Amino acid sequence: MSDAGFFIAAVDLELAAGVDEAGRGPLAGPVVAAAVILDSARPIDRLHDSKALSAARREALAVLIRTNARAWALGMASVEEIDRLNILQASLLAMQRAVQGLAVAPCLALVDGNRAPRLACAVQTVVGGDALVPAISAASILAKVERDALMVALDAQYPQYGFAGHKGYPTAAHVAALARHGVSPVHRRSFAPVRRVLEQKNNVS
Repeated sequence: MSDAGFFIAAVDLELAAGVDEAGRGPLAGPVVAAAVILDSARPIDRLHDSKALSAARREALAVLIRTNARAWALGMASVEEIDRLNILQASLLAMQRAVQGLAVAPCLALVDGNRAPRLACAVQTVVGGDALVPAISAASILAKVERDALMVALDAQYPQYGFAGHKGYPTAAHVAALARHGVSPVHRRSFAPVRRVLEQKNNVS
């Protein structure tokens, strides 16, 4: 965080974008990133890491962020890209797409974690940033809300897996559904639990 403090002091915070992603751990669905430039003239109270908020609170804050932020954008990497690139590189790609989608060009991107995408602007990683930097908190909320909505939509297409409940994470119920129903087109084949189901099917065949 000391490097971040140096960077933050050296740039115009009015044009600093927070960047975060949601969906690195699930066995299914895309990874979603968000970039947010907050507006100091329209502050949003009680921004926090999306994981520490209830679903209802996240959704309410997402509305405020979309309404009051100076700029915001989403980026995604598909299941196919995750399997081809690996989840880290796909997450960085989603972040890059989110920042590129901003209507206002940031002078600095503050990225949650310790790895950052290549961007046209200056970049600073902040470990634990989703709980420390309001703009990153805002990005984590938008990314989580968008990804949850996508997984609810996928639940309507593939109700046998229970995506609306576990959002693709490797819960016992999800792993059991995988074993029972096999792998769907929206599962990440490079992830070990999914790969094992495919290997078992091939062995039986």
